[in-house]
Amino acid sequence: MGEYIMDMRKRVGHIPLMQCGASVIVENEKGEILLQKRSDNDTWAYAGGSVELFERVEDAAARELLEETGLIADELTLLGIFSGERMRYTYPNGDEVSNVDIVFVCKKYHGTLKCERGEVEELGFFSLDQLPQPLFEVNRPALEQYMKLRGMEGQWQMI
Repeated sequence: MGEYIMDMRKRVGHIPLMQCGASVIVENEKGEILLQKRSDNDTWAYAGGSVELFERVEDAAARELLEETGLIADELTLLGIFSGERMRYTYPNGDEVSNVDIVFVCKKYHGTLKCERGEVEELGFFSLDQLPQPLFEVNRPALEQYMKLRGMEGQWQMI
C-alpha cells in the first residue's frame, strides 16, 4: 500500500477510502498470464498497487510490476478502468477501499521473476483455463474483460 494511502489511514482510520490502483496482466508467449500469491490474504492476483500522488498511472503500473515480480515492462496496453461495487475491498486489518483500478496488459517485458518479500509468496504463469484458486475477487472484473477479449468468455465459469 502506498505512502499516500498510509498517511490518509492515520487520519481517518478504517472508513472507506477511494483508492486509485494501477495493475498489469502479464501475458507470456504461450498466452499464459502471470499471477502472484498475495501474502496478506493468500489469494492469487495480478501485479498492481496504489498510485502515489502526482504519479502517472503508467509509471505506477510499471513500478508495481517491477517491485512485485522483478519484471520490467517494455510496453503496456490499456485493458480498461474498473470501478464500482465489485471493486470494494476490506483488507485483513479492517481498512476498507473503493478501488478504481486502471489495468494494463503487458506482452513485451524482460527481467527475472522475483517475489517481493513481504507481499508476494509465489509467482507463476497460468493457462486461462487452469487459473489457481482462490482468485483475488477484486481482480475478477478485469480478468473477465481480458478473457472476453481473448475470446474465452465461456471459460470464466470454470474458475
